[in-house]
Amino acid sequence: MTRWRAAASFAVTCCALAACGLLAGCGSSDSAGPSITLYSGQHEQTTDGLVTAFEKQTGITVNVRNDDEDTLANLIAVQGSHSPADVFYTENSPALEFLQGKGLLSAVDPGTLARVPARYSSPDGDWVGVSARVSVLIYNPSLIAASQLPTSVLQLADPRYQGKFAFAAGETDFQPIVTSVIKTYGQAAALRWLQGIKANAASHIVPDNETITDEVNRGQVAFGVINQYYWYRLKAEIGASAMHSRLAYFAPHDPGYVIDVSGAAVLKSSRHQAAAQKFLAFLVSQQGQDIIARAAGNEQSYEYPLAAGVTTSAPETPFGQLEPNPITIADLGDGSAAIALLRQAGLL
Repeated sequence: MTRWRAAASFAVTCCALAACGLLAGCGSSDSAGPSITLYSGQHEQTTDGLVTAFEKQTGITVNVRNDDEDTLANLIAVQGSHSPADVFYTENSPALEFLQGKGLLSAVDPGTLARVPARYSSPDGDWVGVSARVSVLIYNPSLIAASQLPTSVLQLADPRYQGKFAFAAGETDFQPIVTSVIKTYGQAAALRWLQGIKANAASHIVPDNETITDEVNRGQVAFGVINQYYWYRLKAEIGASAMHSRLAYFAPHDPGYVIDVSGAAVLKSSRHQAAAQKFLAFLVSQQGQDIIARAAGNEQSYEYPLAAGVTTSAPETPFGQLEPNPITIADLGDGSAAIALLRQAGLL
């Protein structure tokens, strides 16, 4: 999903505040029982599966607002202590780090944090990692052989790939790759790289990973960079016989080979701290992680669960066998450096 912009939609925020009657009653309990408000930037089918199971288990109603995590993060930042949201659930860690940096998140219960390896949660304990995805190359063998694919993310800027490559510059999934390149090679080299891939992609700079996956699969472009689960979702949707694309990885530990962490946090402004903490605990519980591992609603999630002892049932490369760049959550930060460089390159 697209990354937040610095100029958040203040008008939208004001409308949201007005619609809540200056927040009176928003996300509050009513006669039917307790409730919380969830701002979710995750895929709706994943969120729906988790919310349905949580409500059934606890009797707590979850009022969900779905939107791009960039939009929601900016909304929360502007609402500040008056936000009606109790929990924020994202696809990527920078949105959570953005709010953590503004002091808007509550500490996560220690027992919840203990369910997930510490490297996949907030360095400060203010949000918990829930699931993960990995950046990969999707390619169409009828247009490019596996042996011709780049093995390093820097090679995406090689002129030999002009017109053959697609990427989504505004995707939150792409921003951690940019940050990884900056951390490895520096700002100047990263800017030259962005300018090179911009020239190579040209008309194939698309709005999202779903578009990349579809275009490569249909033979509209030779290859692109996505997170792995988009390919598996498309396969489940259209069937194996209609899949004309394949996945490949960058070389082990390459800056383009990045683990993206989806996480959740309780807002410090929440008036339902206990119920909100219960929701976070559910996300990383055996039941919550099994939903992510096996099905979200009636569909597979194809994300990697992060809690110990839970593995995906999908035919993916096992999480423990991945060899990503060892960039940390702290290194990924709030993504501001990547956003600035993408703007400088004229990609945002």
